[in-house]
Amino acid sequence: MSEQGPTEAFIAELKRWRDVRGLSQSALASAVGYTPSYVSKVEGGQQRPSATFAEGADKALRAGGALRRAFHELDAQGREAPTPRSPGAGEPHTSSLTVEHEDTSLHFDGRTYRATQRRRLYNDGSDPITRYLIRISVDRYPGSPERSNQHYREHPLTWEEINLSASIDGEEMKWRVQHDRDAFKELWLLFENDHGRYPLYPGESVWLEYSYTVGADKWGTWFQRAVRLPTQRLGVRLDFPAELDPVVWGTETTMTAAAFPFRNPIRSSTEDGRRVFSWSTDEPPLHARYRLEWTFRAQRTKEPNLTRTADTASARMQAIGIVQEGDPILTAAALPFSLPDEAEDARRVVAELHSAADRAAGVHNFGKGMGIAAPQIGINRAAAIVRTPEGEAITLLNPRIIEESGDFDEQYEGCLSFFDVRGMVPRPMSISVEHTDIDGQQRITIFERGHARLVAHEVDHLHGLLYRSKMRPGIKPIPVSEYRGTGQTWQYGAAREKNQRGT
Repeated sequence: MSEQGPTEAFIAELKRWRDVRGLSQSALASAVGYTPSYVSKVEGGQQRPSATFAEGADKALRAGGALRRAFHELDAQGREAPTPRSPGAGEPHTSSLTVEHEDTSLHFDGRTYRATQRRRLYNDGSDPITRYLIRISVDRYPGSPERSNQHYREHPLTWEEINLSASIDGEEMKWRVQHDRDAFKELWLLFENDHGRYPLYPGESVWLEYSYTVGADKWGTWFQRAVRLPTQRLGVRLDFPAELDPVVWGTETTMTAAAFPFRNPIRSSTEDGRRVFSWSTDEPPLHARYRLEWTFRAQRTKEPNLTRTADTASARMQAIGIVQEGDPILTAAALPFSLPDEAEDARRVVAELHSAADRAAGVHNFGKGMGIAAPQIGINRAAAIVRTPEGEAITLLNPRIIEESGDFDEQYEGCLSFFDVRGMVPRPMSISVEHTDIDGQQRITIFERGHARLVAHEVDHLHGLLYRSKMRPGIKPIPVSEYRGTGQTWQYGAAREKNQRGT
C-alpha cells in the first residue's frame, strides 16, 4: 500500500464515511455545527480539522471511532502545513461531465466478487477532460462500524487483490492514487497510457470501463451506486451462482435520507447455473443512492434437518428471503437504534421490511394482518412493521412492552420463520408499548385485541423470542394443513366467546 501522511489519512476516512452514510458536505456541516465551507476545506487539505470537528463527524457519520483514531494520528504528528490542492482535486468530477449511460455488473463465483462499471461519458463543457476520479469502498459489517473497522485493520484491502483494470474506448488507462486506506481507495483514472493521451474534448462521448476484485471475506452483501453526475440511464446487474439460492432487494436513499424500496422491480432469470438479477432506471436524481442487498439462502441452512422441500409454506417464505428457525439471529436481542443519529439506517431497514412484507403478501393471504421484524430478514436491529387487517401500517423502532392489561386471550398465530405450523398463544387483550420515533422522541402507544397480538409477536422477535416460548406447557403447534383459520380475521367479543364454549 502506498505511503500517505496523517492529513491525507484523515481526509480519506472522512470522505469514505460521508460516502457510506450518503451525507453531502452541507448535511455533515449542519450535523456537526460547522459551515459547508469548513468541511470542503478540510476535505481539500486547506483546513486542519479540529478535535471537536473530528469527534462530531465520527458521531454524525457513525464511523465507530475511525475518524477519532485518524485525528489522533494527525494530532500526534503536530500541526502540518495544509496540503496544496491540485487543480480539480477534492470533488470527484467537474460539472462539465454527463453520464449518458451507466451499466454496472457484479459477478460472484462463490469466493470473490468482480465489479465492472461501464460509463458512457459526454463532455458538455468547454475544456478537455483528462482524468476521472473513482472510489472503491467496502464494508463487511454495515450494521456494526466498530466490527468492520477492526476487521479491515487486521485484514486491509490491498492493491494486489483488487487487480484493477481500466480502459477508455478499449485503450488501457493509467491511474494515480489519491487516497489509500484499509477499506477505502480513491484514485484518478488518467486518459493516457504509454502509447499516447486521449483527452475527452467538448462535444465528444467515450466509453470508460473499469473493474476490480474483492474477496467475499471483505465484501459485505450489498452494492451501492451513487449518482454524482447528471445521468440519463443507470443499470445494475448482479450475477450469482444459482446453487446459493440468492434473494435480492433494493432501496433508494435521497439526500434527505428518506429510504424506500425501488420504484420498479428487480428482474431475475436463471441460465447455465447462474441466477442473474437486473434493474435499471432513467433520469435518476442527482445525489440519489441505490443500494442492492442480498442473502444466500443455501448458506443459511446450517443443519440438515432444516432443509425444506420447495412446496412447503416455510420453503416459500425462505424463498423470498425470510430467515428460518435455527438461525441464531432469531434468538438474539436486536441492537437498538440511536435516534435521530441513525435515522437514515432506520429508514433503510423499515423500507426493506416493507419490501419483504410485499413479497410475503405475494405468496400468502394474511387475513389477520401480518408483521415482520428486522432479524427475520437477517438484520440485527430493533425495527419491525405491522400491517393490520384494516390496512394500517405500524412502524416499531426500539419497542418494549411496559404494561399488559385486560384478560388474556388464546388464539392461533403463525410465524414467517416457521410457517409450516400454527400455535395457540395466550396474549393480553391490551398492551402499552414504549417506542422511539425517527426523530428520537419517546412514545407510548396502547394496542388492543388483534393489534395487540400482532405487535406483541413482533416485539418478542426483537427480544429474541419465538411464540413457542409463550405457549402453555404441554401445548404444541399443529401442522398448517390442520389449521382452519387461514385468511380469516381473529374473532373477539360474543363471537369469540361462542367459539370458546364450542357451541
